[in-house]
Amino acid sequence: MKNKFLLTLVIALFSLVLAACGNSNDSKEETTIDTTEEQKVLRVGATGLSYPNAYKEGNDLVGFDVEVIEKVAENLGYSVEWVNSDFSGLMGQLESGKIDTIANAVAVTEERAEKFLFTEPYSYAGVTIVTHEDNTDINTLEDLKGKTVSGVLGSNNVKNLESFDKNGEIEIRTYENRDGAQLEVINKRVDGYVNAKASLLAEIQKSNLPLKFVGEPFLYEDVSFPFQKTQENEALVAEINAELQNLRKDGTLSEISKKYYGGEDITVKDEE
Repeated sequence: MKNKFLLTLVIALFSLVLAACGNSNDSKEETTIDTTEEQKVLRVGATGLSYPNAYKEGNDLVGFDVEVIEKVAENLGYSVEWVNSDFSGLMGQLESGKIDTIANAVAVTEERAEKFLFTEPYSYAGVTIVTHEDNTDINTLEDLKGKTVSGVLGSNNVKNLESFDKNGEIEIRTYENRDGAQLEVINKRVDGYVNAKASLLAEIQKSNLPLKFVGEPFLYEDVSFPFQKTQENEALVAEINAELQNLRKDGTLSEISKKYYGGEDITVKDEE
């Protein structure tokens, strides 16, 4: 009887030891799961309406700027979380920290450089004006005096036109997106439309638009990715710059540009 009691006691103690070991292993597994490194995410803004920079094909966001930042992010181990809004809204979200950067042909200006930290340029934009091809009165920039030109609200193209028109001789009308501003000149409700030359060329070629250029670009700008000025972003921008240099050296930047701009390479400055 005594032996049977001892045997039962030993079996019970052994079961407790096994249970404790099992709990210990479970605890280790939970710790391993909890400490798994999270995926790095880059929150990027775009209008989704800016052909060929950042536009929609069905439900997919595509374009030159989109593909560049996604390639950079992939090579640096980031996934991209896209946020769509109008351009002025995107700038506000960047300033408030709701997004990390914008991939939508953001030109570098003194005013913006005071607020934001920019990567090195990944493309260059010549700011120019188009008019309807039926318009025989406007052939040079001088002919725009007393005329009306459309542009995107909050865009640097509009600000550049305001600076160019020092005497306020051009009436500038702003719209929330490119489609609205561009349709105005196509439908002859305004005399001109201001945008980057490469973007306009791509639009005209894609849809056979009845537009013609008014002289040469009146300004060239660097296009970069903007970030809030923080110590963390300084390190991130340095990483992005290094990757942009790699993509420039191996020809990837040029290849992406030619894909979206009808064979034109906007990643190098126009020497002319």
